[in-house]
Amino acid sequence: MLGKKKTQVSVKLMQLGLTAVLIAIGILLQAQAPARFLGTVTAINGDTLTVKNAQGEEQQVQVPSTADLKRVEPGEKDLTKAVALQFSELAMNDRVLISLAPNAANGTPQALRVIAIKQADLAKKQQAEAAEWQRNGTGGLVKSLDAASGDIVITNSSGPTAKTVTIHTNNKSVLKRYAPASISYDTATVAPFAAIHAGDQLMAKGTKSADGSELTAAEVVSGSFRNISGTIASLDASSSTLVIKDLATKKQVTVTVPADAQMKKLQDRVAQMLAARLKGDAPAGGGAAGSAGGRGSAGGAAPAGAPGGGGQGQRGPGGGGGGMDPQQILSRSPAIHFADLQKGDAVMLVSTSGTSEVTAITLVAGVEPILEAPAGKDLLSNWSMGGGAEGGDQ
Repeated sequence: MLGKKKTQVSVKLMQLGLTAVLIAIGILLQAQAPARFLGTVTAINGDTLTVKNAQGEEQQVQVPSTADLKRVEPGEKDLTKAVALQFSELAMNDRVLISLAPNAANGTPQALRVIAIKQADLAKKQQAEAAEWQRNGTGGLVKSLDAASGDIVITNSSGPTAKTVTIHTNNKSVLKRYAPASISYDTATVAPFAAIHAGDQLMAKGTKSADGSELTAAEVVSGSFRNISGTIASLDASSSTLVIKDLATKKQVTVTVPADAQMKKLQDRVAQMLAARLKGDAPAGGGAAGSAGGRGSAGGAAPAGAPGGGGQGQRGPGGGGGGMDPQQILSRSPAIHFADLQKGDAVMLVSTSGTSEVTAITLVAGVEPILEAPAGKDLLSNWSMGGGAEGGDQ
């Protein structure tokens, strides 16, 4: 009997010992597994890549001749469809996923494998998807929601030009939400219907009714952004920031204007006519839209960061109106740059949420007459997610 107990104890000890060995092996294998680094190529020097990740951190990675280089199409998840790539084919702004060697010989990390998405391939995909958003999308400011039916009512203009569209969602609709301080569509995550609130900016893509007043959504993207109107108090070109005194809060706001922000300036005559329209003093027809200059499509908005448009592919136009639709005029107005702004200019902008510091998404100058109109402050409500990016190159 005693011998039997000793045998059972020995078996248990052996099992525990084997478990400990397996755990140790697992830890060792995990430690030896190569780390991965995802980002955008910002520089190429010899056989070394400089890659910036989504947090803005840069890392240099040496790519030896023994590294496995592959190229995949945007959106492709099956790596068996990847094709061989030469290092010389890599270029600035390509997206890369790099598996790092665990024991690099020198201080610079070395790549075991590089999987790349070419910027040119991404641009083609974005253009195609932007066209789809334009054909089958609409955007605006959330007016009301009905959780029971899944319906969302949005307004896609302001003042006398205001129009409403009812968005029907169902269990097949993909609902996404922007991160609180992000304007990137790529970082938008799936979120429940309850995450959408009145006052949010929203873009939906799906099947429209014949008159455009309803849309059954295949995809909905929403976010909370801030509309600011005021006069520029100061500018800092070195950091691309400006300070505005918000007419609504009477407080100063520091605004960072990134390189891919949508920046426009209304011509004087167009601003006067648009102000009259917002006040209800002008007919719906007229040639203001045609005189605004540039090229573009009728108003609406596409998700920031959504495929298509200019900059980093963060825009794609949605639905819109004709004639003297304010969104169409904004879309067709000429693009400007940060250097074109001056102290004392009146501007309207849509930005990320924030109290004293925000990041601009859309900025419009030459708006002095519009700010005097009752509905002027709401002009950009549905332009916040990149509306009308085709209205001129920056």
